Amino acid sequence: LLHISLIESMAPPGQGRGDKSSASKSPGGFKRKRVDDDDDDRIIVGPSGPSIGQQTSMIRNKLARSELYDKLRTKAKKTKKVERVKRQKADEAMIAQGLEPPPRKQQKTIENTRVKDETMVTGDDEEVAADEEEDEFAEHFASVRPPKVLITTCYKPTKGMYTFLSEMLELLPCAEYYKRSGFPLKKIVKYASNRGYTDMLVFNEDHKTVNGMLMVHLPDGPTARFRLSSLILGKDIKGHGRATDHKPELVLNNFGTRLGRRVGRCFASLFPQDPQFRGRRVVTFHNQRDFIFVRHHRYIFEERDKRTAAAPGSEDKKPKVEKAVIARLQELGPRFTLKLESMQKGTFDSKAGEFEWLAKPDQDASRRKFSL
Repeated sequence: LLHISLIESMAPPGQGRGDKSSASKSPGGFKRKRVDDDDDDRIIVGPSGPSIGQQTSMIRNKLARSELYDKLRTKAKKTKKVERVKRQKADEAMIAQGLEPPPRKQQKTIENTRVKDETMVTGDDEEVAADEEEDEFAEHFASVRPPKVLITTCYKPTKGMYTFLSEMLELLPCAEYYKRSGFPLKKIVKYASNRGYTDMLVFNEDHKTVNGMLMVHLPDGPTARFRLSSLILGKDIKGHGRATDHKPELVLNNFGTRLGRRVGRCFASLFPQDPQFRGRRVVTFHNQRDFIFVRHHRYIFEERDKRTAAAPGSEDKKPKVEKAVIARLQELGPRFTLKLESMQKGTFDSKAGEFEWLAKPDQDASRRKFSL
């Protein structure tokens, strides 16, 4: 006891055994310091210091930790608002003097911090252009072989599947539906190829929910398998319209890699090369972070009055009225999302097929690396 008392007497103030504000060691051996209510004034709040979660992680009491977290979060919001107002006033002052304000700092997103892929294709890539002139879709893009699509389903489809197929037949003007009737896919592929079909779509469902799509380009492939999710039928979309018989326009966005361009050409082979602009229909395949969003719209252009505020410092305070052409969209449906799971050479072959690309669990290790 005397030995312990001597050690405590030699310790610096605030680190005795009975002092509640003493430092404690975490299981990993790191010292944790108790944070009082008045310590938030000296804790750094901002991009230069640690995050709010890191600053409050040393507090074991949940109520005290959440109270300090809310206090620091409110303080950070106020600081951010003050800086934003100050920056806006400085920009307005420079505009009033006829000077150009400094460019705004670009916000970091997953898209603009994307890891550069070695297979990204530029617009003037001669090697890619030469390969695409001789691939399986060359006849389609040369308008030698018009599209003719066969649509079928899994065994024993439900009523919801038939409703979805009726809308897909409106989306694809060159498509025809054939009942599965218990035939294996290899026989259906052979049947469709012998009758001049250029593509085949097979939709699968699980627990009365459409969850997959198999796309086979005939007669030589490739075969792409997609996971289908977030399906919303046209009848469930507020303010939806009905599609006409006109051939739609096609929009393909953000298919930048070699694999992405191949997937985009798969989708393009489902639609004719001579759209009828009078129908004002457009089908969009938008790729974002390897998720392909499928939308079907009708558009219209209108001329409306657009009011613009008067320039700061001008004598005329009335807003100017100018004519502007705007575009309005009406969604027709269906609306769903696709995720590529595999790309196989040739037609469907589940046993001896050779895969060009196959999704693997370790591919999602980096959130900023994408395949399409």
